Amino acid sequence: MPLLDTPGQSLRPDAWSPNQAHCRVQYQLLADIEADILCRVLNHFALQFLIPQRVSVQQQESTLQVEVELDGLSWHRAGVIADKLRNLISVSSVELAMVEPSRLQAAG
Repeated sequence: MPLLDTPGQSLRPDAWSPNQAHCRVQYQLLADIEADILCRVLNHFALQFLIPQRVSVQQQESTLQVEVELDGLSWHRAGVIADKLRNLISVSSVELAMVEPSRLQAAG
């Protein structure tokens, strides 16, 4: 299984910003409670071979608060994903924040 040999590293380069530094980002989403919302949110990352370092979900009344943290993304790529998440029907808001520079670059 070659895809599992490089944990935490993105296998898909950022074609729009290949020279941009990578960072650790956090997405904070508010979404309506629906049985498939987590699958739809996480699918945006899976389609690009990205595996989050942390996913947190809390239900508050009729809303889900979802946090997803990833390492190794350019800021541009993170923003494109945030825009795609905002287009999901059940998602009412998406906030994107840079947590720190990428640990992947510091190690390399």
